[in-house]
Amino acid sequence: MRAVGSLPHGITEEEHVWIPVSDGIRLSARIWRPVSSDERPVPGILEYIPYRKRDLTAVRDSIHHPYLAGHGYACVRVDLRGTGESEGVLVDEYLEREQLDAEDVLDWISRQHWCDGRTGMMGISWGAFSALQVAARKPPSLRAIVISSFTDDRYSDDFHYMGGCMLSDNLAEAGTMFAYSTLPPDPALAGERWRDLWAERIEAAGPWVDEWLRHQHRDGYWRHASVSENYQDLRVPVLASSGWADGYSNAVTRLLAHVDVPRKGLIGPWSHKYPHLGEPGPAIGYLQEVVRWWDHWLKDADNGVMDGPMLLTWMQDAVPPSTSYEDRPGRWVGEPSWPSPHVRPTSYPLAPHRLACPGEEVGEVALNVESPLSVGQFAGKWASYNAPPDLPYDQREEDGGSLVFETGELTHTCEILGAPVLRLSVSADRPVAMIAARLSDVAPDGAATRVTYGLLNLTHRDGHDHPEPLEPGKRYRVKLTLNGVAQSFPAGHRIRLSLSSSYWPLAWPPPEPARLTVYTGASELSLPVRTRREEGEVAAPFGEPEGCAPIPTTRLLPGEQRWTVCRDLLSYESVLEIVRDSGTLRLDGIDLAVARRACERFSSKADDFASAAGKTDWSITFSRGGWSARTDTQLLLGCTRDQFVLHARLDGYEGSHRVFSRNWHYTFPRELV
Repeated sequence: MRAVGSLPHGITEEEHVWIPVSDGIRLSARIWRPVSSDERPVPGILEYIPYRKRDLTAVRDSIHHPYLAGHGYACVRVDLRGTGESEGVLVDEYLEREQLDAEDVLDWISRQHWCDGRTGMMGISWGAFSALQVAARKPPSLRAIVISSFTDDRYSDDFHYMGGCMLSDNLAEAGTMFAYSTLPPDPALAGERWRDLWAERIEAAGPWVDEWLRHQHRDGYWRHASVSENYQDLRVPVLASSGWADGYSNAVTRLLAHVDVPRKGLIGPWSHKYPHLGEPGPAIGYLQEVVRWWDHWLKDADNGVMDGPMLLTWMQDAVPPSTSYEDRPGRWVGEPSWPSPHVRPTSYPLAPHRLACPGEEVGEVALNVESPLSVGQFAGKWASYNAPPDLPYDQREEDGGSLVFETGELTHTCEILGAPVLRLSVSADRPVAMIAARLSDVAPDGAATRVTYGLLNLTHRDGHDHPEPLEPGKRYRVKLTLNGVAQSFPAGHRIRLSLSSSYWPLAWPPPEPARLTVYTGASELSLPVRTRREEGEVAAPFGEPEGCAPIPTTRLLPGEQRWTVCRDLLSYESVLEIVRDSGTLRLDGIDLAVARRACERFSSKADDFASAAGKTDWSITFSRGGWSARTDTQLLLGCTRDQFVLHARLDGYEGSHRVFSRNWHYTFPRELV
């Protein structure tokens, strides 16, 4: 990223501003705005998240908010209630109170002397969720949004559940928020009240995964704040982006297809990152595009921002399998609308151990698969951050426990853009079973790079609201939609479909092993084949990534990144251990040292499906001079055939003294999961 040396407007920064909301709580804001806005008001841009503007996102925030302010906007970065220096407590995600607070904040911004009354919202992940959800509530000052890495459906397309299967990220992200929601405010801003505010947070704390386990099906809990319930609620223009390596790769095209407001979509090769910081590369000049978007919708500039394709996406070329890429080779392509008239579904019938040619007649053969629990250990993360290396590795070992169907060598390049769809005639020998489908690019040397995948809990075959157990031995027609992708398969390569009956630890396994029977002839894979055309090729549509120079920091202790798969052939225990240690970083401007360490451990024994267990441990420390505060949190999730069992622990330390300690224990019935 190129750090810009000068900006069109000089800016001023207010580090800590109180914003009152309607129930009397005050939220803490950081504001960057043009100096001239005292006399010439400008539009306001809100980023609204729980990740602590004072410290944990301070470096990232310092890159884009001053940049946007220097281009003529008042950027307001607000911590949700109960986080950072904001008052109150945070007890779950996307609650009604959270959205009411956001409406209050937008109203407050619109009434400030430096704001011209028009506002926008932007963000990535939680910040994008916030912008989309609040926009659907139609606050009067909100004129446009910019969102990245988001979903419009909280049940079907978030880190909790996928195809009715519970994701391990349901536990991992709960561990993240268990840590973040129980951190103290900074005494330098909160003063002597900091202990009381911390105690209030600890008293209200809980492992949010307990609520998520109480809602194992798509009910009113998940329908709340899911914009997919009524796309017509969204009435403002939206610039939506994500990355193919991200867990949130599907919502951009869904939004383009279903809303009827001015909209643009952008999907790069990135993991869970803003596009100007995108990894794998290439990162792009995203902030320049954001400025153009705001200039048009908030300042009425006639700058052609809506010209060109509705969807720009990175068409990925073939690469060898790797758990991390610095850059993904490929090219930008554009589609005039979505669904695109240049993408057509092409069906490949499933024949015994091969993908037949489109239109080929295939007879019925029953093929069985009962996968070992080891299938899935090279699956990578549901949502990649590209650090530690967390992308899927070579699929050949995974395919050894799977049912495999493969094309012959391709005679010409085949490009796909969108979501592959698998239609199966299938039966199972247990009342609860799942199927994981993986699409891979197989090179001439046999190396298999996973391109995309999808999951389906077969009890959810008719929908996620009211699943029904399977009748063992009965044949069902089911549809499994894989994650969307843009991928070019070159001549000489093969396309492989792999089916397994488990995918641990990416997804929690069924209560017991199940044997699936797939019937050829009545089963097919439909690929969204894109026609390559000259007008769809987009040469260098973006400038180089820009931003402001990040705030100064000093590395005090190095971090550690580790992703380890271990198998004990004496006890038959298999373990995936993930370590994300940020080391210790001092924020020089406020003389605050921050240390973060997160460890995840997912284990199982042999093919005992009831032995599956996950654990997350977090430790976060803040220190300045002679003061320090630390929280240690742990979540443990295990299971039996009939229950999930959850243990949680929270310890708070001031200096070396433990000042808080709490424990939780829950059991939940397994509801066809």
